[in-house]
Amino acid sequence: MANTSRRALRLLSSFGSRRLWPLRELAATLGVSERTVRRDIETLRGLGYPITTVHGPDGGYQLGAGRTLPPLVFDHDQALAVAVALQTAPSTVFGLRDDAARALVTLEQAMPAALREAMKSLRLTRLRNYWEFPAPPIDPAALTAVGTAVRHRHVVVTETLRADGSRPAPGDDDFRPARRIEPHHLVVWAGRWYLVAHDLGDHQWRVHRVERLRIRPTTCTFRPRQPPYDDLAHFVMSSHDRGDVPAAWECTGSARLNLSAGTVARWAPSGSVVEHLDAEHCRLTLGAWSWAGVAGILATFDTELTDLHPPELTAACHRLAHRLGTAGDPGEEP
Repeated sequence: MANTSRRALRLLSSFGSRRLWPLRELAATLGVSERTVRRDIETLRGLGYPITTVHGPDGGYQLGAGRTLPPLVFDHDQALAVAVALQTAPSTVFGLRDDAARALVTLEQAMPAALREAMKSLRLTRLRNYWEFPAPPIDPAALTAVGTAVRHRHVVVTETLRADGSRPAPGDDDFRPARRIEPHHLVVWAGRWYLVAHDLGDHQWRVHRVERLRIRPTTCTFRPRQPPYDDLAHFVMSSHDRGDVPAAWECTGSARLNLSAGTVARWAPSGSVVEHLDAEHCRLTLGAWSWAGVAGILATFDTELTDLHPPELTAACHRLAHRLGTAGDPGEEP
């Protein structure tokens, strides 16, 4: 009876996360036979849940129309996942940390005693990853406006702000006229919010830093387009012109690399900036805790490095080359 109750709870949770479930997938999710799933579904039906059968090759089971699940139907693993997610959520939105803490308390109070204890058993501290450089937290209203435009497929008019959030004037190097774009998808990478959009001015796909956009919604709708890549993560990570700025480090330098901007952008660390020079060359600007650190990161690209700045970086590259050239030689100092 206890096992049946647990499976019934997991069934309810499954129907809450997905509308239609093929029998085979339900059985695999629960780790039981298809016959057992059918029996558990009959148990739920006996408790008053109108689980309907959808026939056909794409059929399965779904919760009947007009009926919703009871609130907070979590199984043990889901409760732990919620506790971990709320405590490790990065602060990329203003007030998110406090809101996440309040949400955790609210959920714990609504949980059954056993699940409440499981959630309370996971109290942790999230330490900063020093290779991640999240942008300043985004205003929830601005993020909601972008998310709403993406969801309802509304064209938006955008202006690009400076890295400090100020609005450039016409004639400034940073000035870009307002553009009409179709917002297709939001991506979070390394604590930064990016918007994948199609520009209606030149019909190009671009990646924008959300916090550097001033957005004016419109009521014009658009039809979904096929992005240039099926893998949106690859598209974002390989787009060099995505509005990034160098992160604050003790040492920041740059070099010309004999690689394309798309290749370098894909593997450059968070907080770096890639500038397109031509089809086979780019400039990479990045920082680290020492000049040797900057030189070491540049060396990982395994290509020729030229036009290094500042002189301290050039000297560090020469020292690193000497150390690597004598590595393992007992006649040299370590």
